[in-house]
Amino acid sequence: MKVSVIIPVYNSEGSVAETLRSVLAQTYKDFEIIIVDDGCTDKSIEICQKFVDTRMQIVHQRNRGLAGARNTGIRHAKGEYLAFIDSDDLWLPEKLAKHVEHLERSPTVGVSFSRSILIDEQSQPLGIYQMPQLTDITPEYLFCRNPISNGSSVVIRRDVLSEIKFQENLYGEVEDFYFDDRFRQSEDIECWLRIALQTNWKIEGIAEALTLYRVNMGGLSANILKQYESWEKILVKTQVYNPEFIKNWGNRARAYQLRYLARRAVRQRSPEIAVSLLHKALKTHWRILLEEPRRTLISCSAAYLLWILPKSVYQSLEKLMMQITGNTQKRRIQHEQIKTV
Repeated sequence: MKVSVIIPVYNSEGSVAETLRSVLAQTYKDFEIIIVDDGCTDKSIEICQKFVDTRMQIVHQRNRGLAGARNTGIRHAKGEYLAFIDSDDLWLPEKLAKHVEHLERSPTVGVSFSRSILIDEQSQPLGIYQMPQLTDITPEYLFCRNPISNGSSVVIRRDVLSEIKFQENLYGEVEDFYFDDRFRQSEDIECWLRIALQTNWKIEGIAEALTLYRVNMGGLSANILKQYESWEKILVKTQVYNPEFIKNWGNRARAYQLRYLARRAVRQRSPEIAVSLLHKALKTHWRILLEEPRRTLISCSAAYLLWILPKSVYQSLEKLMMQITGNTQKRRIQHEQIKTV
């Protein structure tokens, strides 16, 4: 078995069938699917059980959260490579094939990720992409910008996860952990950062946008503040085993995280929170204006325009800017794909 695909499922009856279909449609066929029922209370697992495929198994557990479900999947996995997809995201058919090819030709790369297409709750493309840096990813760059972007974009060598494994008794018995179950948010970046700081494996992306990442355009502003609190716990944990890294990069990473959360607040139409987070980001590390002037100024402009413009005017302006951005990103992806062929 070459690849183990791990799908944590918790109350996603509206999207899990589409997710499963996108996995089963992969052009690369040598994989198993481990569906982790993380204490579902809806019909998600009944929907999964309607799919008949010998490569698929369902593991049941009490709710442990996304990190806990992924860890359970890893413990059951048999593959040399492990791929993760959340139960509301999708893959393009060539996703696994491209990552396996990348890892096979790059023996020093431990984590392979792709760019992502953003989709809405109806699975319609928003016309924009997650466009992270793909190579030369240092621990400090990872901490500040998280180029991996989302947990459904990665395929990881089992050997990498073995190197960051730790043991804890969180549920009444000692178990192996890879993601940290104590994080209910920001568990991805905490894991990627441990890989970057504690192993010699490279983290590298491929140019194609192979993941369809679902964006929640609504949501509660309180969730943004909870995410920031969870992210701050990464600093506390990392400081224990690498205090020098946090001393040098903690404030800079904090500013970038605040800017990211401000953009989320703009999507959720919370201008006061967005402006507040941006002010805090600039106060924490004002040099983000020099390091990434374009992205920082766009974030500030979006927040203030959302605050002062009528809703209809802002929506028209936002739609135009998304079209321009999306077209630019698409041309860039096409150009970089041609270069790598």
